[in-house]
Amino acid sequence: MSEKTEPEVRRILHDHGDMLYRTAYLLLGNSHDVQDALQETMLRYLEKAPAFASQDHEKAWLLRVTANCCKDCLRFRKRHACQDLEPLRECLPARERQHLQELYTLPAKWKAVLILHYFEGYTVKEIGEILGLSENAVKKRLQRAREALRLELEA
Repeated sequence: MSEKTEPEVRRILHDHGDMLYRTAYLLLGNSHDVQDALQETMLRYLEKAPAFASQDHEKAWLLRVTANCCKDCLRFRKRHACQDLEPLRECLPARERQHLQELYTLPAKWKAVLILHYFEGYTVKEIGEILGLSENAVKKRLQRAREALRLELEA
C-alpha cells in the first residue's frame, strides 16, 4: 500500500468500519467470512479509486460493494456446503440481538433491505439507490421480509 492510500484506508475504516462490519455480519453470520468480504471491499476501493461527490455517496458505495461481496460469499457457500453460524459477537445492541436467528433464515435479498432500513436507518429511496432497485422493489422486499419474520416468530 502506498503512503498516499494508507491514510485514506485508515480514514474509511475509522468512519465506516463498524457499519460495514455490522452489515456484513448480519448478512453472513460468520466473522471469518465478514473479514474476507471487508478485505475484498477495501481491495475494490483501492483498485477503482472512485471519486465521491459527498460523504453519503462514499458510504453508499461502500455499503453496495460490501453487500455484493457478501452475496459472492453466500453464493460460494451454497455451492460448497459447509455452513456454521457462530454466535453473534457484541457488535450489536441487545435489542437487535433478540431475534437474530430468525433474521439468518431469510434470503439474502430480504436481509439486505431489512438491515439497511432498520439497522442503518436508510429510506426506501436510498436503499433502492444503494442496491440498484426501484423503490417499489425495495418496498415489496421489505414487506415480504417482515411477513417472513412474523411467521418465523409465531412458529
